[in-house]
Amino acid sequence: MSTRFTTSPLQILALFLSGLMYGALAYATPRTQFWQLLALLAGAFGLYVYLLKSHLSLRVGLVAAFLLRMLWLPVLPNLSDDYHRFRWDGLLVAQGVNPFQYRPDELVSGAVKASVNPSDTTITQLSTFNHTLPATVNQQLTTLYPKLNSPHYYSVYPPVCQAAFGLASGLFPTNELGAVIILRLVVLLAEAGTAALLVALLSAFGQTRQRALWYLLNPLVVAELTGNLHFEALMICFALLALWLLVQGKRSRSAVALGLAVGTKLLPVLVLPLLIKRLGWRQFLRYSIMMGAVIAVLFLPFFSLDLLHNINRSLTLYFSKFEFNASVYYVLRSIGYRLTGYNEIAIIGPGLARATAVLALWLAWREKPASWATLPRTLLFTLTIYYLFAIVVHPWYLAPLVALSVFTTYRFALVWSGMVVLSYAAYQTSAYLENSWLLGLEYLTVLAVLAWELRRNTVST
Repeated sequence: MSTRFTTSPLQILALFLSGLMYGALAYATPRTQFWQLLALLAGAFGLYVYLLKSHLSLRVGLVAAFLLRMLWLPVLPNLSDDYHRFRWDGLLVAQGVNPFQYRPDELVSGAVKASVNPSDTTITQLSTFNHTLPATVNQQLTTLYPKLNSPHYYSVYPPVCQAAFGLASGLFPTNELGAVIILRLVVLLAEAGTAALLVALLSAFGQTRQRALWYLLNPLVVAELTGNLHFEALMICFALLALWLLVQGKRSRSAVALGLAVGTKLLPVLVLPLLIKRLGWRQFLRYSIMMGAVIAVLFLPFFSLDLLHNINRSLTLYFSKFEFNASVYYVLRSIGYRLTGYNEIAIIGPGLARATAVLALWLAWREKPASWATLPRTLLFTLTIYYLFAIVVHPWYLAPLVALSVFTTYRFALVWSGMVVLSYAAYQTSAYLENSWLLGLEYLTVLAVLAWELRRNTVST
C-alpha cells in the first residue's frame, strides 16, 4: 500500500501532541495569558504543517478533525466573550422578544429610569416589558449584563444566528454550559457539512481530496469556530453548499443556500458580482431575487419599524468607531493624525468600505476565465481586499479565507491564519492595547508571502 494512505508513527505522535495542545488551549489558557496562547497555537500550527506535508490520509484526517473538535465540547469559550451576547439574544428570542429592537442597557436600566422620569414613555414601556418576563429570565439577563462587551449597541447577529441562540437558551435558560454545548453542537454539525462539501467540491473540480484537511485541521479554524463558538462555521457551510448546488446546476436551491449564508453573516453578499458572468444577467437577476426573498423570510419574524434603522445604526458605528488588528486603516489613521491631529475613523472607515466595494466590482469585471472552478480563487482575493481594508479583523474572520484557499494554489491565507494569533497580545490587560510591532510582523509576513505567490503565479503563466 502506498505510504500516501498509511498512518506513520510520527503522524500519530503529531496528532496526539496536537490533542494535548488543544486541550491546554481549551481548559487552561485564558486569553490574558498571551505568551502561553502564542506558544500553544504556534506548536499546533507547526504540527498542522507537518501533517499536511506528510500526506496524512483523508480518512485519518477526518477522524482527527472530529476528535480535536470534540475536545472543546464541555468547556466554556476562553478566548472570546461573545457567547454572553449570544445567550442574551437567545433568552429574548426564546421569550418571543425581538433582539434587534432593544439595546441591553435599555432593558436593564429601564425600570430605574422610569421611576425617575415617569413621563418618559419609552422607558416606561421598557419597564413594563421587563416585568412581563419570567423572574428566572430577568435574573439571567441581570447576571449577563456586566459580562457583555457591547451593551450599548443593538444586536448585529442575523436571523440564522438568532435561531441558534434561541434554541440554546430556550433549552437551557439558566444553565450557561448547557446553552454553550447546544451552540457548539450546532457548529459541529455545520463543520461536518463543510467537510463533506469540501471533499465533494474538490472531487468535482478534479483536485486532490486531501486538500480538505488544510481547512479541517487548521488550528485557527478548530480553536476559533468550534472552540470559541463563532458562526462563520455556519456561513462557510451554507456558502459551500450554494457553490456545490451551482456546480450541479441547481440554481434555485443554491439561491436558498446562499440566502441562508447571508442570513448567518452578511459577508457572502460579496460573491454576487462574481455570479454575473457565470449565470448571465437574466439568470443572475432571478437568482438574486430568490436569494433576497429567502433573506426577507428569515428577517420576517424580527420585522419592526425600527429593525432597519437599528441594524444600520449598529453597522454604521462598527465602521466608524471600533478598530482592531487592522492594516491599511492603521496606516491611514496615522496619516490622519499627522494632518489633522484627530482620529479620522469616521471618514476613513466608510471610505475604505466604499473602496472595497469598488475593487470587488473591478475584480468581477476583470476576471478571466469565469468558471465555477475559478470562483473560489477570485472570491479569495475579494475577501482578502475586504479584510486588508477593514478596520476590525478578529482572528476568526479569516476562516473563510482558509476554506477558499483549499481550492487554489495560494497559501498566504494559511500563513495569515497562523500569524493572526499575534493580535491577541491586545488582551493581556483590560486596556486592550495593541502592539504595533507584532501587528507589523503579522501583516508584513502575510503581504510578503502574498507578493511572492502573485509573482510566482504570474511567471508560471
